Amino acid sequence: MKLTKSAGLRGELSIPGDKSISHRAVMFGSLAKGTTHISNFLSGADCLSTIDCFRKMGVLIEQNGTNVTVHGNGLHGLKAPSETLDVGNSGTTTRLISGILAGQDFETVLSGDASLNKRPMGRIIKPLEQIFAKITNDSNEGKTVEVEAGDGFMQGIFVQYGITLDDDVTEVRNGGFGSTTKKK
Repeated sequence: MKLTKSAGLRGELSIPGDKSISHRAVMFGSLAKGTTHISNFLSGADCLSTIDCFRKMGVLIEQNGTNVTVHGNGLHGLKAPSETLDVGNSGTTTRLISGILAGQDFETVLSGDASLNKRPMGRIIKPLEQIFAKITNDSNEGKTVEVEAGDGFMQGIFVQYGITLDDDVTEVRNGGFGSTTKKK
């Protein structure tokens, strides 16, 4: 094989969609007032579960291939779904949407496939309980989590994660979306 020096490289590169960004783009677009255009949306089952959940809460979402348009209703513009929100096998949808729902004024039940419904939900529930969200889990009833209507009082928490024996990373998290922090 013989390799020769190239004078340069020209062209266009299209990066495939990213699952993490696609979930969050739909969620933030749904909570924003107005229109959000998402290009290069990853149309995998998990991200489509996120779209389905927000559609069931009254958000108009249009999809044309990898382009998605979200017509957001604002932070408090979500509507109570008339049925259980099916998150499929998406742990990301479950984790992220639980925090959003904790600040809403309606109760919601999230359920997934058999695999997701068997997963432990403590890492979702415990931090949300620390900010006074009302969230429960009973996998015997075939649901992933149940988020009760928020009373408008949630607070930020201070979380410290140990990375190594010598180093810590500190992070401050706000309360659930739509929460108001008030002093006791």
